[in-house]
Amino acid sequence: MSHTIVTHTCEGVADCVEACPVACIHEGPGKNKKGTPWYWIDFSTCIDCGICLQVCPVEGAIVDEERPDLQDTPA
Repeated sequence: MSHTIVTHTCEGVADCVEACPVACIHEGPGKNKKGTPWYWIDFSTCIDCGICLQVCPVEGAIVDEERPDLQDTPA
């Protein structure tokens, strides 16, 4: 199981990108509904360490389960 970045809650702070030990967090294309940059987690690479959840300052931007319905993952 991996974590999920909630696309339309993410504010593009990107603390998670630097903290991720396996570089599974990537910038999404364009802006989200809030008009901010957003990031997504590659579920196949995520090791479920939870560091992203610990460092993210935006409440509710990351959830501790794999929820593809909440995360826009570029094709």
